[in-house]
Amino acid sequence: MGDDINGLHHVGHIVRDLGEATERYRQLGFAVGTPAYPVLQGLSGGAAEPVGVANAHVYFPGDFVELVALVDAGRMPGAARPIPLRVPDDKLAGLAAAVRATAANVVTFLDRFQGVHIVIADTSDIDGLAARLTAAGVGHGGVHAVQRPVETPTGITMEPARYVEISAPGLPGRVPEGRIGFAQNAPVAVPDRHPAHPNGATGLIGCVLCVDDQALPDLTHRYSTYFGQPWEDFRQTAGAHGGTRGDLGPVVGDLGGARDDLGRAVGGLVVRFRRAGVTVVGASALDGLLPGERPAGLPGFVAYAVSVRDLDATVRLLRGNGVPVVRSGPGEVFVPADAALGVAVVFRQDG
Repeated sequence: MGDDINGLHHVGHIVRDLGEATERYRQLGFAVGTPAYPVLQGLSGGAAEPVGVANAHVYFPGDFVELVALVDAGRMPGAARPIPLRVPDDKLAGLAAAVRATAANVVTFLDRFQGVHIVIADTSDIDGLAARLTAAGVGHGGVHAVQRPVETPTGITMEPARYVEISAPGLPGRVPEGRIGFAQNAPVAVPDRHPAHPNGATGLIGCVLCVDDQALPDLTHRYSTYFGQPWEDFRQTAGAHGGTRGDLGPVVGDLGGARDDLGRAVGGLVVRFRRAGVTVVGASALDGLLPGERPAGLPGFVAYAVSVRDLDATVRLLRGNGVPVVRSGPGEVFVPADAALGVAVVFRQDG
């Protein structure tokens, strides 16, 4: 159980203005790929036109952060490039419907708040995972194959991937907190495609989902079923370290001696799924993990975390760019959601 999950594949940050988001991420010290938008031939044979959503990517060796915005010719960044979607005529209508559904979900997400609404876990066995979900009674749309554009030093290459999206009753392709799913990339040899990030970021290591306190048991059970693994009680983890470290693993670890009573303070309202890199926190306990943060909506993803080579150097870069930084422990800082377009960005010392 849970052996089919390898961590996070990517998180999707839904934004209103892709140009603004690209610039903000560069201020945060990330190398951001060139924004792109899909172009689809008209069903009636008319001229091809932009459709669905535009995106830009922050790549790491094994995962990435995706910036997502609705296609709007009046707000596309000037450097954005079109990516033609080439499909057989008999598949065009189906693809157009899927693109419209994706755009409709993005509208729903933005109506809630600007921030992270997409969390996709990585798997090496998408077919086995889909079968496991089916056996557990989890609704999903089946396994889909896609080609996703990836920017490399020699231009855009299309990488094959396969994915599954979880669906709640009456919510095709999503659950109340957003789009949750799993992806498996086919092995593709693309040398030197991952840029060096000025902030020293080395990988995506976790995300934090905030829920109403009373909803935590139900959501914990739901995610245990999704990931096929048991959850871990924060208090048990803190106790294992003698009460001197919170250590929420890949997301909000090393809370330090100043918060060595956090296990008692949160009353068990923090749980984690280590292999998936997901931590779930009750709303009343969020301030204990990310001081000063407040959820924009419940349930909702409030933070994601990246590892960095040299945390002190990262802090110097952020402050030099005028970005506010809050320390949440001796090995970790974060940029508040107000300064990062709706999601707190956690930087944690690698290793």
